[in-house]
Amino acid sequence: MTLDTVKHAGETPDTEQPWAELGLKQDEYERIRTILGRRPTGAELAMYSVMWSEHCSYKSSKVHLRQFGEKAPENDALLVGIGENAGVVDVGQGYAVTFKVESHNHPSYIEPYQGAATGVGGIVRDILAMGARPVAVMDPLRFGAADHPDTKRVLPGVVAGIGGYGNCLGLPNIGGEVVFDACYQGNPLVNALCVGVMKHEDIHLAKASGTGNKVILYGARTGGDGIGGVSVLASETFDDSKPTKRPAVQVGDPFQEKLLIECTLEIFREDLVDGIQDLGGAGLSCATSELASAGSGGMRVELDRVPLRDATLSPEEILMSESQERMCAIVEPGKVDRFLEICEKWDVIATVIGEVTDGERLEIFWHGEQIVDVPPRTVAHEGPVYERPFARPDWQDALQADDANKLARPETAEELREQVLKVISSPNQASKSWITDQYDRFVQGNTVLAQPEDSGMVRVDEDTNLGVAVATDGNGRYAKLDPYAGAQLALAESYRNVAASGARPLAISNCLNFGSPEDPAVMWQFAEATRGLADGCLELGTPVTGGNVSLYNQTGETAIHPTPVVAVLGVIDDVNRRTPIAFSDEGHLLYLLGDTKEELGGSAWSQVVHDHLGGLPPAVDLGREKLLAEILISASRDGMVDAAHDLSDGGLIQAVAESCLRGGKGARIVTPDDTDPFVFLFSESAGRAVVAVPRSEELRFTDMCGARGLPATRIGVVDGEEIDIQGQFSIPLAELREAHEATIPALLA
Repeated sequence: MTLDTVKHAGETPDTEQPWAELGLKQDEYERIRTILGRRPTGAELAMYSVMWSEHCSYKSSKVHLRQFGEKAPENDALLVGIGENAGVVDVGQGYAVTFKVESHNHPSYIEPYQGAATGVGGIVRDILAMGARPVAVMDPLRFGAADHPDTKRVLPGVVAGIGGYGNCLGLPNIGGEVVFDACYQGNPLVNALCVGVMKHEDIHLAKASGTGNKVILYGARTGGDGIGGVSVLASETFDDSKPTKRPAVQVGDPFQEKLLIECTLEIFREDLVDGIQDLGGAGLSCATSELASAGSGGMRVELDRVPLRDATLSPEEILMSESQERMCAIVEPGKVDRFLEICEKWDVIATVIGEVTDGERLEIFWHGEQIVDVPPRTVAHEGPVYERPFARPDWQDALQADDANKLARPETAEELREQVLKVISSPNQASKSWITDQYDRFVQGNTVLAQPEDSGMVRVDEDTNLGVAVATDGNGRYAKLDPYAGAQLALAESYRNVAASGARPLAISNCLNFGSPEDPAVMWQFAEATRGLADGCLELGTPVTGGNVSLYNQTGETAIHPTPVVAVLGVIDDVNRRTPIAFSDEGHLLYLLGDTKEELGGSAWSQVVHDHLGGLPPAVDLGREKLLAEILISASRDGMVDAAHDLSDGGLIQAVAESCLRGGKGARIVTPDDTDPFVFLFSESAGRAVVAVPRSEELRFTDMCGARGLPATRIGVVDGEEIDIQGQFSIPLAELREAHEATIPALLA
């Protein structure tokens, strides 16, 4: 077979090409021909197909994502924003922290272990590419119904992949979520977050500048695993009724990645790179085109120099392969020898595959024959932009009118007690320790808080105890009822969780998980959620630093609930002042902060007791969220509270139960006179937290709340070995613990 060179492509304009099989639309293929002034070569077609995929180009979401820049709040802490591998914020004392959350959803359904493992590996390399040492990971996860047979296949594999890869890297897994809902059957959400730490001067960007600088590919050899990978796999709906593109899921090697991390950090310390990019989605197609596009010139690459695991790979396959544990660096000629020496020291394969040119083209050669000659921006940054039609679905009004507040409620104290135990032992509210115990949460010795705390927290500086906290949250049920409010509730909960631990929220990353963008109802959900998130970040003063969009999460016509997952990062000056969730000291007074209203739409109670989804989600008051956060942070810093727990899924009783079980102490709770006991226990009103206040600090604490206008209601005391809802019922902690901890092991045994 004749090699499809640039010259040959120019001479054979009528050659049929498999553009549709590679996921391109006809108008996209015609646009490529217009850009090039000829038909593309096979290699060029491969590059455009993966780089213009939904996963890599954001072609259906760009028009909405622009709001994150247009509405961005002023924030002096933001050092690097949207557009790089990850955002970077200033946390003080000369330190910068980078963090990002991304998805690996479709691969994790097909091959749970490797899909999840390589999701961790990919996000870790994104953080590494910014110049930072990765210090922690988190994983927000969503699966189908807990009792569905396929959940037993997917969940254990995903958890083993996350633990196996992260534990081998020596990175603590400090938080995340596990949610079960039938809407995720066939489309689990495996989102992965990584946090990294560096000094300000160590920040690196993905750009190829400096004519004559060398392009070095280093790390693992390139193989046939993951050809097309997530770039194609995440750009199509699963549908058993027709053939679907299911390329091989990438195969990860965490020990190779660990060597790559240490090798790269040593290279950074010796200031040997001018630009750097990890190889993730779209592999070499992405790394070369993005580096060249963001640089000041062109790039020439000798593709036949790429080290291979499989010598039979074609040039197109090499360009599309998403083999893991690979990086691409731009290095000045005088520093190449030292760069290669360090790679050899760490047993990392490194090869000079090209150089930066003074032109404006990305040129790729195969054994001397030119197979790619493209303007790099057209591949990396100027792909299609769709203004997909969107419309509020005709079923939305009926869904919201089906008010959860009208559902049958318990009529006796005994029935109320039964429903409390039913909610607390339900899969979504039960202890996830069976899962989190498979993750190493304390490796490296700097973990301060980890699951099941409100947020994960790690120490950044061992001398000053500077630290950062991160929380991830998202409630697809709320977003299904109202995507605008649902996105803001996810933001508010994550913001509140960080503040409850004593840290000051600084910035966010997000992973926006939705169904097919070709469905106007799904695009309406996406548009509304994005608008809600942008408006919310502006009001809270927390800029979006980056993130990920995951579309086509549906099987046939059935889409997942719209699920915007929001990660908030905050800073704490002294991790010794952190606030845990545990009620651990008898006699401490319990205060409920915020207002409790009759808000049960999308609630855990409505789901568990009635299998119901309808009505409106809790109202959002971001001004109240800011005030609550200020109170929680001040109280933590000044030693006024010994424990704090935000109120969200499951309401007050869920928070109190978790705090009591965590600390091994019971509580006596009194329902306020003006509140129905059922609403008091199960309402999911936002902007609330429960805190444990030492008696010596009560006056100072209540004076602070009163002066700032935050409702603070004394509802009880830490005491005994049971939760006693006075005048209603009591539950011994032993009974509560058995109910809370037995569910997940029983489901997955």
